[in-house]
Amino acid sequence: MNTSFQTIFNTYNWEETLKSIQVKTTQDVEFALAKTKRDLEDFKALISPAARPYLEQMAQQSQLITKKRFGNTIQMYVPMYLSNECQNICTYCGFSMTNKIPRRTLTDAEILKEVAFLKSKGYDHILLVTGEANKTVGVPYIKHAMELIKSQFSNITIEVQPLHQNEYEELIQANLYAVLVYQETYNRAEYKKHHPKGKKSNFNFRLETPDRLGRAGIHKIGLGALFGLEDWRADSFFTALHLKYLQKTYWKTKYSISFPRLRPHSGGLEPKVEMTDRDLVQTICAFRLLDEDVELSMSTRESETFRNNIVNLGITSISAESKTNPGGYAVEPQSLEQFEISDERPTESIINMLQKQGLEPVWKDWENNWPVG
Repeated sequence: MNTSFQTIFNTYNWEETLKSIQVKTTQDVEFALAKTKRDLEDFKALISPAARPYLEQMAQQSQLITKKRFGNTIQMYVPMYLSNECQNICTYCGFSMTNKIPRRTLTDAEILKEVAFLKSKGYDHILLVTGEANKTVGVPYIKHAMELIKSQFSNITIEVQPLHQNEYEELIQANLYAVLVYQETYNRAEYKKHHPKGKKSNFNFRLETPDRLGRAGIHKIGLGALFGLEDWRADSFFTALHLKYLQKTYWKTKYSISFPRLRPHSGGLEPKVEMTDRDLVQTICAFRLLDEDVELSMSTRESETFRNNIVNLGITSISAESKTNPGGYAVEPQSLEQFEISDERPTESIINMLQKQGLEPVWKDWENNWPVG
């Protein structure tokens, strides 16, 4: 019988878990900070309200760990949206089926035009993104797009609808490197409210997607929650719980964590629970203190100022000049985006910012760029 995270997940209660985080004390935080190998109870302490006065200490430790493990390098990647067609209703997404927007799926020629622009910027690691429309942008389309561009990139990652194990195996054979699949929120009841229609409304199928990826033998899996849909502390804990389960079960696979916060879009959902900049820094540092090896990624959803300040505190990969609309780089720059970008600086400006902070941008994935020593 195949193993599944759902078995572990079902033993937890959302409200009890949140309460167990909120009652952590300063002694719990100090105990966690004094350790070199931390567990999920320590993680609870580090994301708790009690840890707020210790943010500077957490940031310092996070920075030291990151420098030791990843050196002064930081990975650069770029998303390329292939399609905004979608069969789901999602309350927070500009591509939601109910939004009356022009739909577009890139042709071969348009894909190559976008790739030419991205290659001119130096990118060697690309993230392909689509809406969830299986008939239009299903496995045949994704596989074809990968084969069209694979000679241009060392690594291809996808963020598309959850697939079945055999479909992932087919794409891995076509040189798929990594898959990002965010649970959005681990609160089952709230998840249903935000995904009322479409295949994405199946909470369990999405929850078990990383298991299917692990069994398929994918090289890397990216996890995360969309902060703002529910309490960020509880969603952070369940993301960490998911990570630790996957690392133990599929130990040959590498993992990354992303930290998206709700951004404005066509539809305009307001966050249920606000996550401040300090809260996000606390979460990023807590993940770094929990796990020295996991890659932590920061997108252009965040502001210039925030990204400038966070790149030395645990982040190991960063996007730049992102467009969240199909054809947004060279084909049709003015089409509607999935969500609004906050940091709109060109790639060259991001590189300059990183170098001024003593960081060296790299274009390939980490096993090709291990720091010396």
